[in-house]
Formats: sequence, structure tokens, C-alpha cells
Amino acid sequence: MLSLLISVLASIALVGALTATDINRPTTIFFGIAGFIASFILVGFLVRKKVEKVQNELQEIMMGGQKRMNRKVQQFQNKPGGNIKLLQRQIEADQKVVYKQGLDFTERLEPFKKWSFLMGRQIATLRMQFLYQLKEFDQVDEILAAGGLFRGPMMMEPMQVAMKMARQYKNKDVAGAEKTFKRRIKWFRGDRGTLLYGLMSWIFVKEGDPEKARQLLIKAKDATGNETFTRNWELLSNDKVKSFSNAGLGEEWYGLYLENPPTPKQQRVRGNAKGRRF
Repeated sequence: MLSLLISVLASIALVGALTATDINRPTTIFFGIAGFIASFILVGFLVRKKVEKVQNELQEIMMGGQKRMNRKVQQFQNKPGGNIKLLQRQIEADQKVVYKQGLDFTERLEPFKKWSFLMGRQIATLRMQFLYQLKEFDQVDEILAAGGLFRGPMMMEPMQVAMKMARQYKNKDVAGAEKTFKRRIKWFRGDRGTLLYGLMSWIFVKEGDPEKARQLLIKAKDATGNETFTRNWELLSNDKVKSFSNAGLGEEWYGLYLENPPTPKQQRVRGNAKGRRF
């Protein structure tokens, strides 16, 4: 990495200058180490500021797209009787455009890989999430399989872990999904573990092991306090496996594309023969 190389060269130059002035060895070593650390911090700070600027641009793209979609939804809600299926198709198309823009934008971060040890993983993480939302699952699997200290995606957020677990399940690696869950859930305290508990219990149910799901839900409802887990635990305790549902987890759950969200009910407009609304 260039930041490390620059720091080493700065340290060597400083040591050389101090040696030429006949300063004693302990002092020379001390300032050599201090020079390395100071150079590394300074270069890291300058690079981080440039990276933040690019990341802020990416954030603006995502927020701008979300605002446009929110306006469409609000306009639809203000005009009862609209075509809900048409709105859904429009929102899905808009989301695809935004995710594609985000994916293309990650190329802007590539030059920073030579400056930062972790930039490669940060880029892989972003690409994995955008590709997942675009349903390019083969490419998601490739990124997850790459792994490595400097290449594999980071698993710092519940959604990132959930995406990995979902792909393991879809690739018929239930044991792998359970291993990922057990390894990562301890890092997400309180309600941060909600999505992972919901996903793992759902996998157990789908794999025909509702008792294992029920036992997990005991921990889930105590750890998160989420009412969805309490309800699912009660259903499984009363042998109502078919009624098990993670719908209460909302958009995050449906964002994994394991189940389709329910179609919103069409708003009805009542009126007389002349079309006047009441």
C-alpha cells in the first residue's frame, strides 16, 4: 500500500538526517518510529477525506433516488383510485435504476485500493449489496466466494450477514447458513439481531424443523423483544406451522427476496353516478 510505503520512506529519510547530525542512536530510533507513525496518520487522514467526499456523493445519489420514489408514493396516496400495480412496477424500475447507478459509482472508489488496506473489502461489500438488490445472485455468490483478507465483503451490518445466509440457504447450504448465524449473531445485541433471528427461524421452518425454530425463537423474543417472534413462537407451540410469518419484520425481510410482500389493497372510491366523492 502506498500509504505504508510513503511512511517507511519518510521514516528512513528522517533517520538518515538524524544520523548525519551525530544524534545518539536511541533518539534517532525514537524519532524514526515517531516519523513513521506521524506520516502514516497524516497520509491516512488525507486519503480518508478524499474517500469520504466520494462516499458522500454516492449517498446523495441513493438519497435522491429514495426521495423521488417517496414523492411518487405520496402522490399516489393523495389520489385514491390509482393503479397500485402500475405504481409498484414504477417503483421497482426506479429502484433498479438507483441500484445500477450505485453499482457503477463504486468504480470511483477503485483508485483508493492502493492507499487503504480495507478499501478492497469496502468496495466488495457495496457491490455485493447493490448486486443483491438487482437480483444478480450469481455475481453475489462470486463475491462471497472470493473471501480473503483484502477482497471479501465485510459483515459489519445485519443485512450484509442476512444476505450471505440467504444465499447459502438458496444454494442448499443450510449448515453454512447456521454456522454464519451462530458466528455473527453475538455481535448484534438487542434489536440489531432481529433480521438474523427471523431469517434463521424461517430457514428451520422451511427445512421441516419447526421445533428447532421454536427453540431459537425463545432466545429471539428475549433478546430483541420483537412481537413477531412472540407470535411465531406461540404459533409453533400450538402446531400452527403454516401460519408462521415474518411479515412483521417489514421491508428488511422482504428485501432478502425470499418471500414476496403482500400486494397492497386497491383503494376504492365511492361516489354517485356523476362521480362525486363522499
